[in-house]
Amino acid sequence: MEYVIGVDLGTSTVKIILVNQRGELCGEVSKPFSIIEPHSGYSEQDPAEWADKTKEAIKELVGHFPGKASQIKGVSFSGQMHGLVLLNGKGEVLRNAILWNDTRTTEQCRLINDKIGKERLLEIAKNPALEGFTLPKLLWVKEYEKELFEKAAVFLLPKDYVRYTMTGRLHSEYSDAAGTLLLDVRHQTWSGEICRKLGIPESLCPDLIEPGACVGGLRPEFAAETGLSPEVKVFAGADNACGRVAILKEGTALCSIGTSGLFSHMNQTVYKSLWQYSFLNHAAPMLLFVGVTLSAGRIHWYKMYLRHAFAIITDIAIAWAGLLLPLLSGERTPHADADIASFIGMDSAHTRADFVRAVIEGITFSLHESIEQSAAGGKDISRVISIGGGAKSNQWLQIQADIFNADIIRLTSEQGPAYGAAMIAASGAAGFRRLRLVQTDSFSSKKPFRPAVNTADNTKLSFKFTEMSTGTRKR
Repeated sequence: MEYVIGVDLGTSTVKIILVNQRGELCGEVSKPFSIIEPHSGYSEQDPAEWADKTKEAIKELVGHFPGKASQIKGVSFSGQMHGLVLLNGKGEVLRNAILWNDTRTTEQCRLINDKIGKERLLEIAKNPALEGFTLPKLLWVKEYEKELFEKAAVFLLPKDYVRYTMTGRLHSEYSDAAGTLLLDVRHQTWSGEICRKLGIPESLCPDLIEPGACVGGLRPEFAAETGLSPEVKVFAGADNACGRVAILKEGTALCSIGTSGLFSHMNQTVYKSLWQYSFLNHAAPMLLFVGVTLSAGRIHWYKMYLRHAFAIITDIAIAWAGLLLPLLSGERTPHADADIASFIGMDSAHTRADFVRAVIEGITFSLHESIEQSAAGGKDISRVISIGGGAKSNQWLQIQADIFNADIIRLTSEQGPAYGAAMIAASGAAGFRRLRLVQTDSFSSKKPFRPAVNTADNTKLSFKFTEMSTGTRKR
């Protein structure tokens, strides 16, 4: 029996899984990270902690593996996107990584729009200028940390840095690169025009490879420290959540609720208007449209102050006393507003249960706005696979079905992006010919949750949510 390892570098943890040729999970280890928030709106992490925790987790995983190290044939990666890691000419990290959920770069987004032009940026990068992307972070360092910027030799994205520490090879792959605002998506190369107009040396951009490309083997010292064989093949990886849950055909979408909320689906063609979307390349040769919301970004706030939440909302009807609008840490899709933050519609009649329901509904309605944008582009979403924290509660899954007006599927076994990473390793190391074949062999789901709320009533509430969130942005 042969095995592969999937590495998912999340925002709060790194998760390592071991999968055999039958697609069965054979081992799992997670290690937590800390987030550094020196100022309001700042979100950073130490890349050295990523590397150390990944090494510890792999060592622990291999230590509990009853087979021989030579049976583990491949490793691949998934992870948080958009984060900026700067290295000097010696390959040393110059500063903490600036993460995807850092919102300090509004000024730099305006600069990008002024220098490139909104329409031209969409033509090249297929994305609008948002604070979460990598390019605004690079421009922030260029402006406010000039000496450090001059020392920079290359930038990497988070999972690509971890892979570099394991292999000694500097690369980025196309799915992650599409989230930088520096990639010419149509031509699959770094945009010389964007770099030139913004004063970014093109030499800072790493070499590009395919998500399924083998970058080589492990550094001998890394293999020795973890117990892996130096002959293990290392594959570039990708943003793999969609591959894991069978989002390899149109009409099916993914809803992931965790540190952020994410709604994504496959499409064969590019919409005429991409302003309210994020666009990424998928590991498979298709297009991936992603609606990323930050309304879920303070889910730890909700856990802290509204604990044991689901037990108290069973008898609360949907938006029974006027919709409460919880936007706690800015919003990304479709409003692209880093400053929006409020609870709206409170009065003395509201109870703790109403606030809990408001948080849950608010996150779900926010994601529903991405579905509405899909519908406006001609996309019919009838089936949504839900993963993450939002899939752990039957009540929340039913709320998703009601608000999305779609069948909601929960997986029988959810390993998320780590499994997607393992699939890429399997497609190369274990002889699988296609990602679709690996996915088909491993995918299973539970009975769907179906809409139970009157569609007309739901449409009215959806309109009310959109109206309120838009009004909040204008204040």
